[in-house]
Amino acid sequence: MTLQERLSALSELGRRLQLPDDYLDAVIHRTAFNNGWFTPENQRKAIQAIATRMLDADKLHAWAGRYFLPDAPALKTVGLVMAGNIPLVGWHDVQCVFTAGHRAQIKLSDKDQYLLPCLLRMLEQIDARTAAYFEMVHQLRDFDAVIATGSNNTSRYFESYFAHVPHIIRRNRNAVAVLDGSESAEALAALGDDVFRFFGLGCRNVSKIYVPQDYDFMPLLNALHEYREIVLHDKYKNNFDYNFALYTLNKTPFYMAGSVMLTENAGFSSRIAALHYERYDKVAALEQQLSAHRDAIQCVIGRPGLLAHTEVIAFGRAQEPELWDYADGVDTMQFLLLLG
Repeated sequence: MTLQERLSALSELGRRLQLPDDYLDAVIHRTAFNNGWFTPENQRKAIQAIATRMLDADKLHAWAGRYFLPDAPALKTVGLVMAGNIPLVGWHDVQCVFTAGHRAQIKLSDKDQYLLPCLLRMLEQIDARTAAYFEMVHQLRDFDAVIATGSNNTSRYFESYFAHVPHIIRRNRNAVAVLDGSESAEALAALGDDVFRFFGLGCRNVSKIYVPQDYDFMPLLNALHEYREIVLHDKYKNNFDYNFALYTLNKTPFYMAGSVMLTENAGFSSRIAALHYERYDKVAALEQQLSAHRDAIQCVIGRPGLLAHTEVIAFGRAQEPELWDYADGVDTMQFLLLLG
């Protein structure tokens, strides 16, 4: 397939994902049964984001136009070890490999076994030639490069196991938000979406906030309280109750909204149904601190212009990355093009 044919197939997939599809609906319900965190609502949000932000024809061509992409590159096999923290979290890697004209050898996560094969089946219905670009495997073999996503512990294993080939190894990261007390009620409500979408399980979910020394938490707590229905989900409620019991028994000070508990903690990764906060004195010093820990931070959320030298994403947009917003700041397409 030529580059134009690959892009056309992807854009047509984006169009079809926005139409009613009984088979896709069945796969969504099967996935929800297999993994209680993947509710039908969250799966549809993930699919909608892919359809409108990653498979839009104009965005596809603008993204591809940033690179010199030959029609017929030297075909390489790229192993993909997929994460399973949120629905279709590895789609962007699959799309990059296909767009670059390489073949993806995919090891699915047990937590997300059905959605990606469904999308690739739809892509094959659009153009049967796409089937040659994808293979589902239980174990990677005979690959030329690898893109693997895992925890900080598994990433060390990946670094050793895949050391003999070009690779991208992704570790734990989280999003943080910087507040200065001037945020509107609408902005704080949008921040709630950055915290709670996908139950906070994504690397782009806000798990920690930075606030001024004299910060008034009440407006934030009121905004987060509006997401209280999230505790109706059994798995989330179990975590919420566990945090409450743990903080109470340990006499850990905390703020509580109906949806989450906030504790003062320097760590970036918070437990499910918990949110860390840390106070700061001066924005300039905070920005230096963020830069020093950039390997632990996926993205920074806040008011545009608050930080002078750090890219800041607007409230409510953490889980809406563009095609060129690469995980961990590593340009996946450039990596693939260097394979030859």
